[in-house]
Amino acid sequence: MQDPNRLIDIRSDTVTLPTAAMRKAMAEAEVGDDVYGDDPTVNRLEKLGAELLGKEAALFVPSGTFGNQLALFTWCPRGTEVFLGEECHIIQHEAGAASVIAGVQTRPIPAPDGILAPEALAARLRKRDLHYPAASLIALENAHSLGRAVPLSAMDAVHALAREWNLPVHLDGARIFNAAAALGSTAEEIARRADSVMFCLSKGLCAPVGSLLAGSAEFVTEARYKRKILGGGMRQAGILAAAGILALTEQAPLVAEDHRRARELEKALGEIPGLEVEPGNVNMVFFRWEGAGSPAAAEAVTKAFRRRKIVINPPEPIRPRREPEEDPPPVTGLFRFVTHHWIGDEELAAIIEAARSTFGEAL
Repeated sequence: MQDPNRLIDIRSDTVTLPTAAMRKAMAEAEVGDDVYGDDPTVNRLEKLGAELLGKEAALFVPSGTFGNQLALFTWCPRGTEVFLGEECHIIQHEAGAASVIAGVQTRPIPAPDGILAPEALAARLRKRDLHYPAASLIALENAHSLGRAVPLSAMDAVHALAREWNLPVHLDGARIFNAAAALGSTAEEIARRADSVMFCLSKGLCAPVGSLLAGSAEFVTEARYKRKILGGGMRQAGILAAAGILALTEQAPLVAEDHRRARELEKALGEIPGLEVEPGNVNMVFFRWEGAGSPAAAEAVTKAFRRRKIVINPPEPIRPRREPEEDPPPVTGLFRFVTHHWIGDEELAAIIEAARSTFGEAL
């Protein structure tokens, strides 16, 4: 159970704080200059991460966005085209970085539940000619940021098509351990379907900073050079890597508990009149509220939870905002509640009680 004076934060699993063991490991970490390759703790983390994913090598990077964009920067010649699902993190939440850093064109494809259909992909893949950019990479995401673990069979179908086109596959595996737990699989089995994989240490695993980018030794050597270009060469980064090691050895095996609580929360929310829950299978619960017809109504809900010391995000509008002089659009998007290490059974009970009270009164 967390400190009773601390807010219950279910905005994301990125809000997880370091465990006591992590803080001790960070304080005592053996460090060196990682740009020279002299930080033994970073080296141990990279070796461990590569082994867990069945890859030859891995590289410690500051964040998941950094790792994804570094993969694109490493794989893709400028002016080429990257194919990926239209709701994936690289498209939706990385500030258009692919056009700025790698200088590539992204080709979003409808991908319901995060599944990129090979037929839809095949219809859009193209080679360079006078009018078209050349395809250079296919990017997948698992677990998907919409709360689903993508079946391995769906990844296999994309991987087979990529081989036909001689294209590499990059996996945004920010929550790869969540995906593995949901699928009854392993991170290594998922990673086998991709040529490079980024996975986060700070999403639900309690490390304060950092992600790893894994792949072949040749790929990681090139990515290390490109990391330097992006300003990602860190010095005594072992202080951070020490927490990352515990994230992989102690925290990753616990994510199934987050999933269990998410399903309990999902069931409880589904019993509240006026809420429409979208089934998931990782640590995220998405739902619509029939009363969220305006920003004011959504804000009232977030304030009601806050009064109970529970922090949530308001739903995002599903339509683009209009010009300032026009009325704001109706808020018909999804609420998202995310369970994580610091949401135990007592916190879960408090969240459910707050939801029953808040949405019941609002209706």
